[in-house]
Amino acid sequence: MLEGRRLKFASAAVCVGAALLATPSFSADANNGRRIAFRWCQPCHVVAETQTRPTGEAPPFAEIANRPDFDSARLALFLLDPHPKMPDMSLTRFEAGDLAAYVKTLAK
Repeated sequence: MLEGRRLKFASAAVCVGAALLATPSFSADANNGRRIAFRWCQPCHVVAETQTRPTGEAPPFAEIANRPDFDSARLALFLLDPHPKMPDMSLTRFEAGDLAAYVKTLAK
């Protein structure tokens, strides 16, 4: 009987913990992503609608966000190991998620 109660309590604790981890307080911060974009990405990408100067071959963030196959989780993973033309930004997983969340806000 006591074992059954412990098991129920443990199950309930796991469920509560999972629910807390899924709350918006742990979601990506697009505002921080915007700051990162202006710090690291602006020299090569158009990172905001207000930015008008051409930047070369790198696609604008709005174009990336509007691709039919856009996936912010996949973009965040890419940012952790960027291609050779990109600088090594040494982003944390949270920062990569924040940057991807910002790009997602530019979709129309």
